[in-house]
Amino acid sequence: MVLVRHEIGDVLRDLRLQQGKTLRQVASKASVALGYLSEVERGQKEASSEILASVADALSTPISSILREVSDRLAVLEGVGLSAPSIESIPSVGVFESLTVAENPVIPDTLPDEFVAEFRSYGSDAELASR
Repeated sequence: MVLVRHEIGDVLRDLRLQQGKTLRQVASKASVALGYLSEVERGQKEASSEILASVADALSTPISSILREVSDRLAVLEGVGLSAPSIESIPSVGVFESLTVAENPVIPDTLPDEFVAEFRSYGSDAELASR
């Protein structure tokens, strides 16, 4: 069974060691008891969000980066998203069909009015080509 506290502890320890900081330095800067931080790093204690925020600050690292790394490690341990799709499973569509809003909702089907107005201010396509 994968425990989140183990991964949080590993990520915190890895960050601390990458920065060349001692456990004592980080605990002091985060205002956390040295023994408690040691237990968190070893996955023996669950850190509250307040403790995580203090330790993240002591490591000058956004808590979102720490949690993203924890999430990535958990995904690897759980085997999520590791297998590449087979070529047969990839739909056979042209480039333009794959860029439609229905297929890819991230790409808008219209441009903001200010972009259209700015483009039109340059003149026609023929004028643009002659520049």
